[in-house]
Amino acid sequence: MVNDHLSDMIARINNGYRSGAVVVEIPITKSVSEVLRVMSEEGFVGQVEKKGDKLVVTLKYKGKEPAIMGIKRVSKPGVRIYSGSSTQPRVWGGLGINILSTNLGVMSGKKAKKIKAGGEIICQVW
Repeated sequence: MVNDHLSDMIARINNGYRSGAVVVEIPITKSVSEVLRVMSEEGFVGQVEKKGDKLVVTLKYKGKEPAIMGIKRVSKPGVRIYSGSSTQPRVWGGLGINILSTNLGVMSGKKAKKIKAGGEIICQVW
């Protein structure tokens, strides 16, 4: 039984890239599907499909290198990290993104900054 579905998703994606897998299966939850939607929109993962009770995520590669160089969970169940629209931390010198949960939904840090919304920083991807 998994208590933290977002950390499980991050571990499955990391393990998929390390093993050279093309697709990864992740159990469906609303938060996981929203984070994967943002990652797909930003070009870090390929297509995300729902098959039964799992999400099938196609991993992206640039040549033989993974499209995701790193992914890190920021807010954890025991310690929540919040940020305003103007105080978001930079990710990998501006080359990565923050994924935030705002009152307007889950979105990338760039989009949240554009509409001047702050929220909980779920994870960082670079």
